[in-house]
Amino acid sequence: MGIFLQSIEGVLVILVMIVVGYCLARAGWFDEKSSKLIARLVTQIALPCYMLDTITRDFTAAELFRLLPDLKFPVVSMLILFGISVAVARIIRIRKERRGLFESMFFNSNTVFIGLPINMALFGAKSLPYVLVYYMANTTFFWTLGVYLIKRDGTSTEQFSWWTTIKKVFSPPLLGFMVAVILVLLHIQVPKFLMSDFSYIGGLTIPLSMIFIGIAIENAGLSQMRVSRHSLGILVGRFILAPILMSLLVLPAPVPLLMKQVFILQSAMPVMTNAPVVAKLYGADADYAALMVTESTLLSLIVIPILMTILRQ
Repeated sequence: MGIFLQSIEGVLVILVMIVVGYCLARAGWFDEKSSKLIARLVTQIALPCYMLDTITRDFTAAELFRLLPDLKFPVVSMLILFGISVAVARIIRIRKERRGLFESMFFNSNTVFIGLPINMALFGAKSLPYVLVYYMANTTFFWTLGVYLIKRDGTSTEQFSWWTTIKKVFSPPLLGFMVAVILVLLHIQVPKFLMSDFSYIGGLTIPLSMIFIGIAIENAGLSQMRVSRHSLGILVGRFILAPILMSLLVLPAPVPLLMKQVFILQSAMPVMTNAPVVAKLYGADADYAALMVTESTLLSLIVIPILMTILRQ
């Protein structure tokens, strides 16, 4: 019972910030430009600084070297999930014009805006490298295979660009992580005043991420939520099939317990917040994507404490 309450407390830390964002959005504090600005601040400024501060301060070269082989777990998991998504989409008869979007949302998870704050709240800074390993695999799959699937549904004439895809994969958070790793491996000391700047700016990551999610939920509209095969398939994939599959992969493996817990938790995160943006760009069903982001994010606040209680048994 204590483990469940601890998990509830970790989620409540996140939930309060989401509610703040939701209430401020309801009060008219934010428009579409505001939410885009917050997303850019998090992904392009705050999160890279957070990586630089945490990695260079809390980790050694030996610890980072041990991380690379762990990429195989999220990669294998997502490949299998993609295969399952194709089968599920046909079994439950997802409409052809939604099928690619369904498959993309089924096997990609929200590893930054929800995954990072949740893991930091529950496990602390030691979970960050494992969060980032999963993030590397997830962001690569989303901006390549995931975006291709969404574009396949769309009516837009916008061309799929490999150069744009590469820039998305090598995003500021990933570049921040890579720079931090290089600094640690080469034993380069960053001036203290810069480290203080990285710490202050990086501290914006979690609260701004949660406020962004609250705004997104308000924009999507809670009244729009419906239980249908289109939504149920995604929710089952995100919160049941994904963590079960990851558990089968990591639990028998001789790897640290914390890595197992983080990977299983990351696999069960809600739908990527980028999915509606990409769907809108390519003329796919952006409303469906926004609805799934909202439903899966809200449901994750119930699923995560249950999953954490199971993981800590």
